[in-house]
This record gives sequence, structure tokens and C-alpha cells, in this order.
Amino acid sequence: MPSPNIVAAFSQTYAEAREKFLAAAETRRLTVESHVHPSARGVDGEALAVDVAVFGPRDATSLLCLMSGTHGVEGFCGSGAQIALLEDPAIDAAVTQSGVAILFYHALNPYGFSFCARTNEDNIDMNRNFRDFSRAPPRNAAYAEVHDFIVPAIWPPTPENEARIGAYIAAHGQLALQAAITGGQCDRPDGLFYGGNKPAWSNGIFRDVLRRHAASRRRLAWIDFHTGLGPYGHAEKIHSGPNDAAMMVRAKAWWGIDVTSFHDGSSTSAPLTGVNFEAPLAECPGAECTGIALEYGTVSFAEALQALRADQWLRNHPDANATTRATIKRQSRDAFYCDAVDWKGMVYGQARAAVLQALQALTTGHR
Repeated sequence: MPSPNIVAAFSQTYAEAREKFLAAAETRRLTVESHVHPSARGVDGEALAVDVAVFGPRDATSLLCLMSGTHGVEGFCGSGAQIALLEDPAIDAAVTQSGVAILFYHALNPYGFSFCARTNEDNIDMNRNFRDFSRAPPRNAAYAEVHDFIVPAIWPPTPENEARIGAYIAAHGQLALQAAITGGQCDRPDGLFYGGNKPAWSNGIFRDVLRRHAASRRRLAWIDFHTGLGPYGHAEKIHSGPNDAAMMVRAKAWWGIDVTSFHDGSSTSAPLTGVNFEAPLAECPGAECTGIALEYGTVSFAEALQALRADQWLRNHPDANATTRATIKRQSRDAFYCDAVDWKGMVYGQARAAVLQALQALTTGHR
């Protein structure tokens, strides 16, 4: 089996990524379970689907779940890594030797992937949507304070608008601004990092897949692919789980002492609510759970924020002209996907290492 063509594993559109993923799964003779969105369609009218394939023994006591596209446009990164992993003979050998199964979860948020947006068809940030909706959400008062200038009425923003951002940073610091914006909020459907007021379609599909494929396992691990924070091409390994000491110890033992956490302030990520790790914890209560997010750097925080602001403005102004729309969508894609050979190589090298480490740890039951 030849080594994967890493660059060719990455795609230019969601439709291309899905086609490559299905082809890679077929080459491996894997059965693909496709969940087609019941109402939304893609940017070119294509079907939108979450595609799931299990590689390895179906009755394995340990399962590694690899998720792409939680934040839509970030799926270009995760999909490319998943496809290359399916084509890598070293991964094939490691799965065979370990007896561990891998669940490839392709495009958790296919709408955002297709439309080059982080959010779904209802402007919901899927990594803020996994919470208990029977209880009132905690109010993000800091976001309420910044919403009206973070999501401007006019694009491009006026000098006065940009000055307000500068004044906020001068008074509170950039980290405070990041925390206010990215922590998650449920009050403004027209705002950034909106968590929604009910479980999104993608939330329900993910939970259903976990119940059927993961709940019976003794050990469950996950790697969730993300982009947009940190230095170019570097994958920060962020603990993906609650503020649980035993889980954090396992994560560091498996993936290295450089695993960070937003719970203790060591991560570039601000503290978040409604994160997708809540789903495996709830749906697989009998499994020992361990997970990380791989957060790959792309552009500066200021550039990523500007892309998010532009895309939210566009969402709020669907009558924008075609030139403005195309410019903003390109800006959004470029902020979360570096279409460069060196970046793709860095993405895959670190993804491959993390997967091999997880398979080794799941084989030995290392704690």
C-alpha cells in the first residue's frame, strides 16, 4: 500500500472533500453511514451529510473517534487529515496490531463546511450547542457589552467602530476581548459564537452515532480537528473534557506534557461552554473517556476575528452583492484553512502522530 498523497487529500470545496472521503472509505472497503440533512442544501445545491465510517474490529473494546468540521469551514483541515489517515499504511498496521477501532466522523457541521462558515444553517456554533437545554443558559454579560461594535451595522467597519475595539482592548486587554466573544452566548442569534436555544440537527446526529457505535466500549477517545488559534501550522493539543484531573492526567500521558486546558488558563482557547465533548460523556457513561482537540494555527487572532466579523455581517445582510459575498467568503476560508503545501504537511504530520499515540495508549490501557 503506497504512502498517502498528503496534498491531494485536502480539498477546495465541501463537495470535493466528501467525494474524496467516500472514495477513501470505499478503497478500504468500509461501510459508510450517511446522514443527509433533511432540509438544508449546500452552496451549489449539493446534499449536505455527516458521513461515518468505522475502521477496525466492530467489537473492539476501545474506540478512537476522529471528528472533522465541528466548525464548518475548519473541516478543510480535518477532512484532509482523515482522508490521508485512511490512505496511510502505518495507520492500517497500527489498527490491525492494536485491535482498536477508529470511527471517522466526517463533517459534523456540513452546512458551515459548504458555505465556508464556522456556524450551521441557524448560525449556531456547534461547539457551544452541547448543553442541557432544560436549564437556562448562563448569560454572557461580557458579550452583551461588545456585541454592537463586534458585529457592525456597516461593512467594512467605520474608523469609529475600529476605534471602539481598540478602546476595549486598551481598557481590558486582548484576552478579555477574546473571552467575551468566544466563550459562547445564547442571547443574540445574530451574533458571534451563538449557542442556540435547542439542540441543532448536527447535535442529535452526533449523539445518535455515539449511542450506537461507542456506548458499549470500555474505552473511548477522541481527537477533534480545529483551526484558527496559535502559530501557523502548530497543533496545540487542548484537553477536550471537563475539569477532571484523571482525564487530564491520561491526556498528558497519552499525548505529552504539552497538552493544555482552558480550565487552568494554559490554552490559547478561552473557557468555553456547550462544547461537543459533552456528548460522549452523556451518551457513553460506562466508557473511560479521554480526548483532545488539535487546534492548528492559521492567521493572527486579529485577522481571524475580522473574518468572523465579516461573515457574521454577511449572515445578517443576505442581500449583499455578489462581489462582497465572494470576498467575505474567501476571507473566511483563508482565515481557517491555509491552502499551502507546508501547512498541509504540518497538519498531517501532527495528526498522524496523535492518532498513533492514541492507538498505542488504547491498546495498553495506559493510565
